[in-house]
Amino acid sequence: MSGPILREVPVASPVHRLWAGTKMIAAFAVSVLLMFIPSWPVLGICVAFLAAVWITARLPLGTLPRFPWWFWAGLLLGALINLPIGSAAVLRYLNVAVFGLILLSASFLIAWTTPMGEIAPALAKLGAPLRRIGWTRRGVRHAVPVDEWAVVVALTLRGLPLLLEEMRILRASRKLRPSDGMLQRAANPLVDILTAALAVSTRRAGELGEAITARGGTGELTARPSTPGRRDIYALAIVGVVCAGAILVDVLV
Repeated sequence: MSGPILREVPVASPVHRLWAGTKMIAAFAVSVLLMFIPSWPVLGICVAFLAAVWITARLPLGTLPRFPWWFWAGLLLGALINLPIGSAAVLRYLNVAVFGLILLSASFLIAWTTPMGEIAPALAKLGAPLRRIGWTRRGVRHAVPVDEWAVVVALTLRGLPLLLEEMRILRASRKLRPSDGMLQRAANPLVDILTAALAVSTRRAGELGEAITARGGTGELTARPSTPGRRDIYALAIVGVVCAGAILVDVLV
């Protein structure tokens, strides 16, 4: 899969200027809508909505990921497996596949239009009501670690592209090694790459932890000012209208 996976595409657009939390709320609203009403009319409206967001974001065509052949082969294989059961099973399988692709596209749109530095503060602000929930143990009150969760999610999203790039480099380096017939038959390429990637990830995690500690700890990652504005209210209103229209179309159809 090529393309800027989980990386911001720096383009001046109204979608890029939205608060990161607004995009997360919009993606959550679409996922809840499809979870309860996964009909074809609703799927079509969601696809059209995501296409409109992509056009508004002014993302270049090169942004679209190009999935490998085995991804499409797997989708085709799933349809062939359901084919003997009947056409209804194939349609249900396609329904679920489109549902998954819509959620994947919504996640990509958030990543392509949002700087990684805004993810943790937005998650911390969205999870602020959870701070009121807590428990008391041995006379000490423990609150829900919202900031820690936000940092974990943000660092995971930041580290995933680095891990994918590292695995590509390891795979290319393995192909350049001189071939040894007996050694090549005994070695498992998948195990070798995963082992090397695990070692590299462990080293990078240690370096990242030291860098975060030197800069004041994880609290600095969520302390960045992050507040919605008037344009975010308009965007959420549009999302609400789209969801309400999708429900109305499903009821009428």
